[in-house]
Amino acid sequence: MQISEFLIREIAAGRLVDGERLPPERELAKSHGTTVRTLRKALSELEKKGLLERVQGSGNYVRASTAPESIYAMFRLELTTGGGLPTADILSAAEAAKPSDLPNFGTSDRGFRFRRLRYLNRVPIAVEEIWLDCDAGSLDLGDMSDSLYRSYQLQLGLRILRAEDRVGIGSVPEWAPNTFGKAPHAPVGYIERFSWADGPVPVEFSRTWYDTDKALYVQRLI
Repeated sequence: MQISEFLIREIAAGRLVDGERLPPERELAKSHGTTVRTLRKALSELEKKGLLERVQGSGNYVRASTAPESIYAMFRLELTTGGGLPTADILSAAEAAKPSDLPNFGTSDRGFRFRRLRYLNRVPIAVEEIWLDCDAGSLDLGDMSDSLYRSYQLQLGLRILRAEDRVGIGSVPEWAPNTFGKAPHAPVGYIERFSWADGPVPVEFSRTWYDTDKALYVQRLI
């Protein structure tokens, strides 16, 4: 899944263009630190999505005529050079009362709070604080994937359908780890996001502080 998602984001970023031939499978597998067998599974996923044409005896060719579908489709940060595979370390996860500085969202006065360090290609680029309204259901906080949206879907049957981002400038929070690379209170890029499932009220609110020396907020209009 990581390999296929990486290639999808490379296509979305324009680093792999329509008609481009991918490197030989053995070379591509080696560059991702995996086996040819595992690589072929990843390429099959791209073929199912219509993003790859596998030509017997010739190679694998990018077909980027459609908008790529990805479990990270709503993740808008990319490396300054484009693309990058998103991963995350969960710094803390807990159920807690919503603090007074949060805007109104959901229907409960409590939420599941996640604080994470985000990476692109293992480069630390952002810290996040995500709140999911407790009325959305009960989460197993010890079984969360890099994509929280995927975890919501698997554990709660909750699918995030749309989001609204507000982008500006913020200050690194006190709880940010040293590995983020920016000191607390340093100015950085800042994103507030409201996310909706199938109801009229947003079920999630998040805050992201990102290092503009390493990453950009990218929104493509197709």
